[in-house]
Amino acid sequence: MRVALYDRHGPAREVLRVVDTERPEPKPGEVRIKIEHSGVNPTDWKTRSGAPPRPMHGFQIPHHDGAGVIDAVGEGVDPGRIGQRVWTYLAASGRQWGTAAELTVVPADQAVPLPDGVSAELGASLGVPAMTAHRCLCADGPIEGKTILVAGGAGAVGHFAIQLAKFFGARVVTTVSNEEKAELARSAGADLVVNYRDPSATEQISSFGRVDRVIEVALGANLQLDLAVIRPGGVIVTYAADGNDPVLPVRAGMSANLVLRFVLLYGFPPEALREASKDITTALASGALTELPVHKFSLDDIAAAHDAVERRAVGKVLVVPD
Repeated sequence: MRVALYDRHGPAREVLRVVDTERPEPKPGEVRIKIEHSGVNPTDWKTRSGAPPRPMHGFQIPHHDGAGVIDAVGEGVDPGRIGQRVWTYLAASGRQWGTAAELTVVPADQAVPLPDGVSAELGASLGVPAMTAHRCLCADGPIEGKTILVAGGAGAVGHFAIQLAKFFGARVVTTVSNEEKAELARSAGADLVVNYRDPSATEQISSFGRVDRVIEVALGANLQLDLAVIRPGGVIVTYAADGNDPVLPVRAGMSANLVLRFVLLYGFPPEALREASKDITTALASGALTELPVHKFSLDDIAAAHDAVERRAVGKVLVVPD
């Protein structure tokens, strides 16, 4: 079978290669998945590049996210799961075998049943972005009836944050940088879309109502706007570390009785992962989650797929293993 892997850190075209290898066999508590689509996220190219540094033992098959069909199960797993369509998350977290392969093995609870009628493309797009969005929205309590500001509503996390927030009964305003992205955010279901470059962005958001929770992709760039629109006692949740670190205005944060939360998927409590996968699947079954524009690459073109994500391609980048 064919897999993509790297055994040293560096640029995609220098370190990624496609090789033939033996099929993996599921260990106790694991399932093996025939991958139809493998999702590529910023964390994948950053880990491959070596920033941030993480240990690598021998080799690494990249990508946490994917969708496919279970074709074998390990000891202790219900054999009735064979043939089940699933989406998966954190496949490569602390493990060598990610989803950039014809077959992968993951713990059984990380292979989540995919509801009937949901495409493999959408299933492979979930994982990192949808789980992150869920935690950002839900870590500080229910959001029904609350007003949520999603920064970067055209990105993958932003897309699913909008749709999950609407699914949970919240009002959603989102910020984008251009009209193309604005249309994606509207299609996702945002109640109000604001170009953050507009001089009146703060006034537009404030006219929508004070914000209870901010889902933030660029804390350093957006903190002043967030402070201007958030309700006293509100929460800013940040999930990305691109750009310069912010200088925190301590007095303004104190005056607002602000909660500032940092989120990274690798450190989620197990119960948060279980809750997120359950809620995401329920939202999928209801039709509340939709695909972003998809850019597909073959396994042989995996370096180009990584480059596309690194260049911030609008939409979702997927790799097709066969």
